[in-house]
Amino acid sequence: MLDELAQLGDLPTALLMAALGLVMLADAVPLLGVLVPGDVAILAAVGVGRPVAGVATIVAVVAGCLTGWSLSFLAGRIFGERLRHSRVGDWIGEGRWSAAEQLLRSGGGRMVLVAPFLPVFNTLLPLAAGSLRMSYRRFVVCAALGAAAWAGLYLALGAASRALAGLLPGNPLLVTMAVGLLLAGLVLLGTRRRLRALTGVGQPG
Repeated sequence: MLDELAQLGDLPTALLMAALGLVMLADAVPLLGVLVPGDVAILAAVGVGRPVAGVATIVAVVAGCLTGWSLSFLAGRIFGERLRHSRVGDWIGEGRWSAAEQLLRSGGGRMVLVAPFLPVFNTLLPLAAGSLRMSYRRFVVCAALGAAAWAGLYLALGAASRALAGLLPGNPLLVTMAVGLLLAGLVLLGTRRRLRALTGVGQPG
């Protein structure tokens, strides 16, 4: 694994960002997204430490997320209740689907904006938004802002972690990712608690 991560620095920037965009697309797909470490991918891209990586990383993350979420939104718009009561809906769980709808009904576009900060919900809210007939224009604007904010957070955390990596022993890329995940966990924990307090909706079980 160390060798594979070390080789990231040898990839052309365009190829690295294309790979990041594909990872983010997969991260946005219901069920599959739970298995894809999107946050790790962003920190790895930042850990490479190229001057152009900052802006390129945000563009790749937003493009990948919007593509995946738009496909989910379209699936929710076209298939709606059929998808909800299908085998896929059973895998997702009625409780999670209902919670996603409750979030959208109570917060609308604001919930789409904060969706990237909510594990599991980040893939379900686009489906529910399509099913509830939310305007796609409203959806995509809020989703783009949310994805950019999420990418910006990890970019800042990755930059801070990379600076700390120079002071700690070990592979700089791995240290950047480890410290970044620790800092992100603390930040996102506070965000999720705040959201639960505001909406009354907890994490899906």
